[in-house]
Amino acid sequence: MMELVPGQSPRDEEAEDMLETGPSESTPLRLHNGFRTHFPGAVRKKAFIFDGFGKFYSKEWDLAEGSGHEFCWYHVELLKGNQKLSQSAQYLIDVLCPPLKLQDILSLVSNGPFCGHVDGALVFRVNSPGPASSDFTFRIASRITDSSVITVSLGRVPRLEFSQVSESLLSEIPSVESPSMRGEKDAGATVIKEHVLEFLLTMNHSEEVDTPVPRTLSNLVVHIVDTHVDHIQDVVTKLEMELDTVELEMDKGGFALKKQMLDDRRFPKMHLNLQRLLQVVTHGEQVFPRVKEKCSSKRWFSNEDINSLEELIGRLRRIKENTGFLASRVTAIQAGLDSWQAEQINRKLYYLSFLSIIFLPLSIITGVFGMNVGGVPWTGQNNPEIKDGFRNVMLLCVAMLLVVLLCFLFPAVYTYISTWRRKRAIRRSLSLNRKSFLWRTFGSGAQDRSGYLRI
Repeated sequence: MMELVPGQSPRDEEAEDMLETGPSESTPLRLHNGFRTHFPGAVRKKAFIFDGFGKFYSKEWDLAEGSGHEFCWYHVELLKGNQKLSQSAQYLIDVLCPPLKLQDILSLVSNGPFCGHVDGALVFRVNSPGPASSDFTFRIASRITDSSVITVSLGRVPRLEFSQVSESLLSEIPSVESPSMRGEKDAGATVIKEHVLEFLLTMNHSEEVDTPVPRTLSNLVVHIVDTHVDHIQDVVTKLEMELDTVELEMDKGGFALKKQMLDDRRFPKMHLNLQRLLQVVTHGEQVFPRVKEKCSSKRWFSNEDINSLEELIGRLRRIKENTGFLASRVTAIQAGLDSWQAEQINRKLYYLSFLSIIFLPLSIITGVFGMNVGGVPWTGQNNPEIKDGFRNVMLLCVAMLLVVLLCFLFPAVYTYISTWRRKRAIRRSLSLNRKSFLWRTFGSGAQDRSGYLRI
């Protein structure tokens, strides 16, 4: 393979072809002093070094391991988009090779759950096979050695990285912005807007919460798993709040809102997202117990962190139960909308049937008297002097219409008459019982006293 002289740049046409089709065999990959980046800006990279005493520093991207109490962490963030899995693998090869090999890259970027040792390092991944642009597709993988950790995530994971900013919004005493105080602002006061407060409420752990800096490599592994579980919890909480809002809108809304929800297929899409979320949680349930089992045999993994992993696994199971409950709620709401739609269709069919029953006898009558044959009664065909045929046909149609309406009104009239007769019978029985009671108390006593003689 040819090597480029330092300072020599490739041609523009070659760079464009490489972005579209990837590096070819004839493309030079190495510079004289290092490796060239084929996809600039395709990923975000962060590198930190921890001294083991509660402090950390940013470092250059050299993928070197720590020495002594120090340990390093290298994080690669794949941007959310419509790129294929092979394209993501090319991005990782661009930033991680060397020292990583192809088997290491494949173990980090492949879909599905995995936990095992690859080339002497512990590798685990929880990568869902959904579309990379979806907010419900979670991919996080980690490669752990004795003094370094390499992680790969799809999109930004809240609280995963460490910030150098010492001030935090949550450490202030804020006041919520209101329409009355928009023109006024106290000096030194921290005012938060309502949408910022709603955003913080949707998160299990806010982004600005000060997380303790890991002192050991096992603390860093627990931190990675913890942020992944928190991320899933945040999405579940956001879905739950959205579902509560939709239920409230459905209770207050009318025909137009329900019809719009059915046309937009809002609940089937939400159910699909919940199924993707359940798949991610299931992958975590499969991987993290194995991570705990394999890490418990490591000398650098403390017992406290083992217990922390056990708690995170328990949290993941509770999240799975909550997600299943949300899926059941979405199914119930969709079933309610389907029954409402069926009821609307049945009502329209009832009106159509009512109109057809009314106009069917009339069409039969007009069809019979509209026949161009002789002998039709009341049409004056045999006697041209009689001109009342039209009036007679109209009277017959009105009579038929009254009969049809009476057939529809007869059940209601019959129910009304039956109810009236029942109430009348109840009143008569009550009055007879009252009379019999008075007769027993007063009338019978008077008859008994009539048999005695007055002294």
